[in-house]
This record gives sequence, structure tokens and C-alpha cells, in this order.
Amino acid sequence: MEWQPHFRESVVFGARVLNGWPQREELILFLSMVRFRLFEVGGGTQGGRSNMIDFHASLNVFAPGLFAGRTVVVTGGGRGIGRRIALAFGRYGANVVIASRHRENLDPTEEELTSLGAECLSMPTNIREIGEVEALLEGSIERFGQVDFLINNAGGQFPARPTEISDGGWRAVVDLNLNGTWNMCSRFGRHMLSRGFGSIVNVVHIYSFDRGGPDWAHSGAARAGVVSLSKSLAYHWAHRDVTVNALAPGMVQTRGLNEEEFAHSDKDDHAAYALREIPAHRFGESDEMAAIALFLCSPAARYINGSSIVADGGQYLGRWTDFHDPEAPIEP
Repeated sequence: MEWQPHFRESVVFGARVLNGWPQREELILFLSMVRFRLFEVGGGTQGGRSNMIDFHASLNVFAPGLFAGRTVVVTGGGRGIGRRIALAFGRYGANVVIASRHRENLDPTEEELTSLGAECLSMPTNIREIGEVEALLEGSIERFGQVDFLINNAGGQFPARPTEISDGGWRAVVDLNLNGTWNMCSRFGRHMLSRGFGSIVNVVHIYSFDRGGPDWAHSGAARAGVVSLSKSLAYHWAHRDVTVNALAPGMVQTRGLNEEEFAHSDKDDHAAYALREIPAHRFGESDEMAAIALFLCSPAARYINGSSIVADGGQYLGRWTDFHDPEAPIEP
């Protein structure tokens, strides 16, 4: 077995930790990283289609073939949480359409889905562009006949003090996270309404609610808009058996968490700091978020509409792990 580079980094980190009689939070971090990396390279499944892709136990609760004959579209489906959501749907029989701006993110996930026995269509798509969204819808219908579920997972943000966010940065984040989600919902929603069935899951984050997002002013505002949009659409579309809900993950162990978020912190070891403050003292797993997405699209959730599910190990209830000191001097 060839270890992935980031798995090797975890082992090196672990050797350093274990050699130095670690602080409690360092040991928790190491165990969390190793568990996550094993999911990346492990083999075997329980239930559903099986191959050399391993799944977290949270995904073992669904019936084999649960989504047979159904089609799901997952934006941001080539990496991170979106990738695991796509694989989970494929495991339980769905036809899977994955979209991402970059083809290189899609190809490995398409190969994994194919190895599961799932039918897969991958389409490079910028959800900020209406024409590309409409092409994604048309391509999905042409290939599979209909779209039953839409997982709006595509998005992006970076932690920053409000004074450090440029006008261009603000507009880019809002355009992607809020306008992009609207583009997808408005086009795919009409298709679902015409069929009298569908489920939309909008992936946001815990900074989308009434506590604001101190290090995420741009993304928090955009995602709060998505939460409001989800409720508005649910109200209007419920009579056509279309559900629209939001999923708000806390800190989930992905490469993006370390490279795109923790790397911007003014703390030397933000990961250890975060693990100490999260009541569960661990990061979430992408498969745990996938399990919630599958549940929201399952027959068990047809009466859940306009809701937001927070999955964060209690982080929202506790003391937040700020990335930047709010009292630090403001650069002129």
C-alpha cells in the first residue's frame, strides 16, 4: 500500500508527539488525524456496494440499495466533505453527478465511484455562472433522466479580520456562497417542482446563525443568507414534496481545514487549541456529515423542511476558537 503524503505527515507528527510525552490535546489531535487518514486508505464496507473504500460507522445505518434509481447532484463533489457525500450516495445505489470548477478534482472521485459500481457523471462547473449551471442540469437529465437530490456543497472562504477583507474578496465570497447557491436552487428546484419530488441540502457552517462569524464576516453573511433562503424555498415548495434544508458542520477533519483555515490563524497550533475548546474534543469526520445529508434525502426525512442541522460536537454552544485577536492593533 502506498501511503498518501498527508498520511505520512500524520505519522511523523505522531512520532514527535509520542516521543515527547504529549500534552493531552496534542495526543487527541494525533489520534484524530490517524483515524481520518485510515479512512482515506482503508478497505472494505458494511452494507451497500463494497470495494476497497472504507466508510465511517455512521454510514452503516442505511439499507442497501436505499437510493437505487435516484440521482443526486453534488457540487464541490471532488474533494473534502462533498467527495464523501458523493461516495456515500454511490455506495447506497444512487446515480451520482459531481461538479467542481477543476477537472483534476473530479477525476479521482469519479474513479472511486465507478469502483463502487455507481453510475457517475462528472462536469466541471462554476456555479457562479448561470450558463454553466444550466448546462449541468441539462447534462444530468440527459444522462439519468431526472435529478432527485441536490447537495449544494460548493463554497469557499478564508478567515480574516473584517478590516483585512478587500471589496473584491467580499464580493467573490458572497457571489460563490450565496449567489452560487441561488443559481443551483433556482434551476434545479424548478425541475424538482415539475416532477413533484426532490430534496435540496445546502451545506453552510456554524458561523451562519445568530452568533455571527467573527473571523468570517464575508462567509458568515453569505451563509446566513443561504439559511434564510432555505427556509423561504421550503415554505413555497413543500406542497410539491420538495424539501430544502441546511447542514451546518463545525470543524471537520479535511485537508482544507488545515491548509485553508488553520494556516491563516495567528496561533502557532490552532488545531490543538480548537480540540481543547470543542466540547467533544475531536474534529468531525466527513462521513458523519455525509450520513446527515443522506438522512435528509431519505424517506425518513420527508416531513423535515426548512430546518438547519448543526453537527459540530457542541462547538456552537461553547467558547469559539478565534483565529485572530480582536483587540490586536488595526493595520492602517
